[in-house]
Amino acid sequence: MNNSHKNTRKSGSIQIFLEELQKSPLTVTILAIVTGIILGGFLAAITSLEMYAAFKVSFWDGLKTGLSVAWSTYSALFTGSVGDIGKIRAALAGGDAMEIRRAFSPFFESLVQSTPFILGGLAVAFGFRVGLFNIGVEGQIFIGAMTSVWAGFTFTGLPPIIHVPLALAFGALGGALWGFIPGFLKAKTGAHEVINTIMMNYIAFRLSDFMLRGPLKDPNEYTPKSPWIQESAKLLRFFKDPIRFHIGFFIALGIAFLIYWLLFKTTWGFELRTVGSNPNAAKYAGMNNIIATVAAMSVSGALAGLAGANEVLGVNYRLLPAFSSGYGFDSIALALLGKNHPFGVVLAALLFGFLRNGARQMQLKAGIPVDIISILQALILAFVAAPAIIRTIYRLKEPDVKEEGVKLSGWGGN
Repeated sequence: MNNSHKNTRKSGSIQIFLEELQKSPLTVTILAIVTGIILGGFLAAITSLEMYAAFKVSFWDGLKTGLSVAWSTYSALFTGSVGDIGKIRAALAGGDAMEIRRAFSPFFESLVQSTPFILGGLAVAFGFRVGLFNIGVEGQIFIGAMTSVWAGFTFTGLPPIIHVPLALAFGALGGALWGFIPGFLKAKTGAHEVINTIMMNYIAFRLSDFMLRGPLKDPNEYTPKSPWIQESAKLLRFFKDPIRFHIGFFIALGIAFLIYWLLFKTTWGFELRTVGSNPNAAKYAGMNNIIATVAAMSVSGALAGLAGANEVLGVNYRLLPAFSSGYGFDSIALALLGKNHPFGVVLAALLFGFLRNGARQMQLKAGIPVDIISILQALILAFVAAPAIIRTIYRLKEPDVKEEGVKLSGWGGN
């Protein structure tokens, strides 16, 4: 009798756990990623001429070829983003240091690619938490890169323990200034932050071009490039070539934890989130919405500026035209995919970093265009943004409460 009662309670607990799992937003996010990967493989197959040639032979030959194309696509993606398991084993068995570094290089390069995504995603997510849509992260990345590279080659004779933090601080200050301007205009005049940050993006792009052809141009170069930064300003790399993995990755993780602590463990963070969720209630409670708006956009810009500083101090060591390949715009998707939570942003950034790094190998080995990765990212984001589609496909139960969204005061709010 007791055993029967225990089994009943156990099965009841399992049933409750499964029901809660179906309602969890995390389940929807995971299934959105899986569904996007499946559809991405389907797109890779239907864009392959091999599959259509096989269909002329027979239906089953076409189906098998399509599955083979999808498998080779993701195999090449895995190899390019994580590494070839066979080569890793052989390198470890051989003991040659260079071969070991080459074998592990794809994995560490994916972490390098993920680092600016982490900082950029945090910049967008922080603004979202305060009800602001900072679409100017790309421009703030450019400004942060310019100010940090200037500090990197201008100051000489400094030890790394001083020069590196100084250059990073210049990058953060540059991005903070570029975020402060639309934040101040929003708070004081009600000017829409989306419009202002878009315009600030173009100003940043053109200002970057001007500076690289004038004050920041290396006099020894014919093309517009900045001088190389000092050795003392370079972020510490943990391995020799060809691995470019540097301490910036751990700095980004530390900043993500700091943002989490600030938002969810401090009084000021509570006030910021209150202003973002209900500005009228926050004002009624005595919170200063103006200061919150300006401060949020400044902190968001500083995070973006650090993303730009990371690239020039840890990877490129100088500033080049159009050095950022859309990190700021992809960060908007990252913030949404990570549910505007710092830890969620880190995981989403790792996903995008590994996809971006593996896409190159995918194109070389499988002959699949890198645009498939962009489509894959778009599919994942679409499914995350429209959870009803995933719940309908997999017949998941609706959550008991409305899923957390982002209230943007500039879009129909007060």
